[in-house]
Amino acid sequence: MTMNRTSGVPRVPTLPKGEQVAAYDTYLEAQHAVDHLSDKAFPVQHVTIVGTDLRMVERVTGRLTYSRVALAGLASGAWFGLFVGLLLSLFATTDAAALPILPAVAIGAAFGILFSVISYAFAGGRRDFTSSSQIVASTYALLCGSEHAHKARALLAEAGGPGLGRAAVPAVPAQPARPATAAELPQPPEPGVPAQPGDRTEPGHRTGPPAPPADPGV
Repeated sequence: MTMNRTSGVPRVPTLPKGEQVAAYDTYLEAQHAVDHLSDKAFPVQHVTIVGTDLRMVERVTGRLTYSRVALAGLASGAWFGLFVGLLLSLFATTDAAALPILPAVAIGAAFGILFSVISYAFAGGRRDFTSSSQIVASTYALLCGSEHAHKARALLAEAGGPGLGRAAVPAVPAQPARPATAAELPQPPEPGVPAQPGDRTEPGHRTGPPAPPADPGV
């Protein structure tokens, strides 16, 4: 059983601090991880659940009709009438204590139906459905203070624990490129040997001996 902690919570919105010890796909998995730490007598006041990549999800639950609107108005009006009837019964005599309750419930239900139907008619078909909205995160990370992070990871990763989730797979660092050896480097052709197709020589670079100067008298 978990309880919300109110001590130590900042009064203004502040980003949490600490090391990430685990990451899960659902909030229930993150909650189970905190419950596991609490069962192991870990100081869970140093743990914070942080949802990243938040999205507002609105799930459509049904279509609105006059009958559904009237039924919802009846229920809400009846509850309000019951509340008013109970208040009136406190000031009534002992013999007539229950008399104000039933009329109050009936009047409240009637007014609830009337107001709901009129409001739905004036809407003109806009938002002609019922829905439920939630804020959902793609990842739920567990942050912990640096002085307790190692112990938290050990407790979560032990046998029977919930594991570290996505944080259990560390990123593989890229391997540095191996420098080429002397045998793999392109070799210039020998002097006096014409360059063959495919030889890697720079333009204008002569590999043979320099040609003798031309005789101006020829």
